[in-house]
Amino acid sequence: MPWCIMHGLLTAMTQAFASRGFRQQWGHLRTCGPDSTPDISIVCTVLRLAVCCWPYCSVALPLDDALSYSNRVSVVEAEATTSRPTDDGGRRYEGDHVPYSPWIVIRAWYESALGVSCPSTPLVRPATGLNTDEAKYFKSRQPKAAAALAAYLAKQHSGFSTASQPSVAFTSSGGGDRALLATAGVVQALDGRDGSFSTSGIFQGLTYEGGLSGGAWFLSSLSGNNWPTISNLRDGLWESAFAASLLLPANIMNLDMYPELVADVVAKDAAGFDATIVDPWGRLLSYQLLYGANGGQETRLSSLTSYSNFTSFNVPYPIMTALGVDKSSQGQCAPTLSATQYEFSPYEYGSWDQGVSAFASTKYMGSDLTNGVPTRSGRCTQHYDNLGYVLGTSSDIFTFACAPLMPSNSSNAYLANFLQGVLSGGNKRPEFQDLFGVYPNPFYHYSRSTTVQNEKLITMADGGLASQNVPIWPFIQPARTIDVLIANDNSADTVDNFPNGTQIRQTYLNAQAAGLTKMPYIPDVPEFISKGLAKRATFFGCNEPDTTFIIYLPNVAYTFPSNQTTNKIQYSVSETNGMINNGNLVATQNGDAGWGLCFACGIKARETNLPKECAACFTKYCYTR
Repeated sequence: MPWCIMHGLLTAMTQAFASRGFRQQWGHLRTCGPDSTPDISIVCTVLRLAVCCWPYCSVALPLDDALSYSNRVSVVEAEATTSRPTDDGGRRYEGDHVPYSPWIVIRAWYESALGVSCPSTPLVRPATGLNTDEAKYFKSRQPKAAAALAAYLAKQHSGFSTASQPSVAFTSSGGGDRALLATAGVVQALDGRDGSFSTSGIFQGLTYEGGLSGGAWFLSSLSGNNWPTISNLRDGLWESAFAASLLLPANIMNLDMYPELVADVVAKDAAGFDATIVDPWGRLLSYQLLYGANGGQETRLSSLTSYSNFTSFNVPYPIMTALGVDKSSQGQCAPTLSATQYEFSPYEYGSWDQGVSAFASTKYMGSDLTNGVPTRSGRCTQHYDNLGYVLGTSSDIFTFACAPLMPSNSSNAYLANFLQGVLSGGNKRPEFQDLFGVYPNPFYHYSRSTTVQNEKLITMADGGLASQNVPIWPFIQPARTIDVLIANDNSADTVDNFPNGTQIRQTYLNAQAAGLTKMPYIPDVPEFISKGLAKRATFFGCNEPDTTFIIYLPNVAYTFPSNQTTNKIQYSVSETNGMINNGNLVATQNGDAGWGLCFACGIKARETNLPKECAACFTKYCYTR
């Protein structure tokens, strides 16, 4: 097809997206080039993808990517043939291409209009207990986790009871690639499959695992690849991906997948869904975090339930978090300190918080619902829950483009001033929702969800924007019987990018306000600093038997400067290894000979009959008022 006709058709079909102000505001960027500094490279990358070039693509695209939302949003499997045989699962070879055609965009719209049949089970439920499928997973997972904990405890001391074991969860903070790599090191030292440490085997004893922003990147890379070892991810994916980061200005314009990412944005918009800056952002991240053709394009959050390690109950149940933003509040561009905490898991997404107090099916995310019932009788949407889009939502820092903000601890908070400067050069701002992860509201006209029941879309942003950068919230809910929470804090609270307790202190304050009594007392920042609690492991809840016992593991630079800036987007192979190795030492407390036993004492702290050696551990690690 002649280029001019192609351009005209694509422009017409995507006029709604373009009219929202993206090209007018951001197409003029001159700071995005090979000489751009790393401080603005993420913005340059995403703006190029979302704004500058996608209406003009008339190049050959991989077939699967051109169809795009046949695998993600367009809800019906699209069929096409090539002259070559397909590989396993009916997928086309990565080299098979078809010309980009506007008919693909039209088909995406057509398939969206048809939808798929809805399940017989309810799509929305009140937040009055655990999801049935999650509860079944926990019931099957707990015996395996208990056996692993018993083995670890027996290795540390013969005096630990192995009759019953607590439910133990692990959660990791935001902080960009710093958080991802530091968390990876901690998890590697907890994983009995991957090395020999004093803490090896604890990971096999976990029932839940959480993450937000950079921590969600780690969790997505781990779970989205069927829970391999950290060594596998490091050697097979991360070392090369982080050394030649796709987010660098010098790399982005040379990407072979550039038109494929562009096609995703066009197809999603044509399918009737709002494409935002989070779409290309999430896809770029996926290329660095997920194995598989085209950056794990077909990996969905709900598809984790079909992975072998999940179906065998070998791994902790994964939960990622993001924050709601009230778009009805004039001038509010970022979550407030009391923002709604949303969580995403393979079975459902939603919030325990008052004002939402409901959950919806992850598999049927994107469906048009009214009062929990399909608006179009019996017709639903599938494949909206692209894992890249969810992890991109959890790390969406582009709310900074909306208005000046207070300093925050979210991923890449450094972008605030730059984005504000970019937008001030235009005649008008983009629409509010263009800067967020947006989701068709499953709680529309749902009586329990008073805060969002009149909104057609839910807008979400980085899970760490409201000074709760360590995702503890899901694990202090009464419905989840979490006894022990291992909290790895890689926040950048200080000027030199170390944590100082700000984040978990805010969670304590919010928990008090919400009546969540399972959160133990956390001291204020001055006391946190004066007692050195950010420089070593700390036990919180030692004298509060009705709370969740928190084993706090802050980022400390033992053998490598692990306080890298959040905006650092390129890590050499040696830096990647240095960060992971330092994370090992965070988990083992710099190889402290007694820490393995003390960790075990922390896990069993709620029991009364403990080895006598635990007394010294509690004296050393317990926080007391």
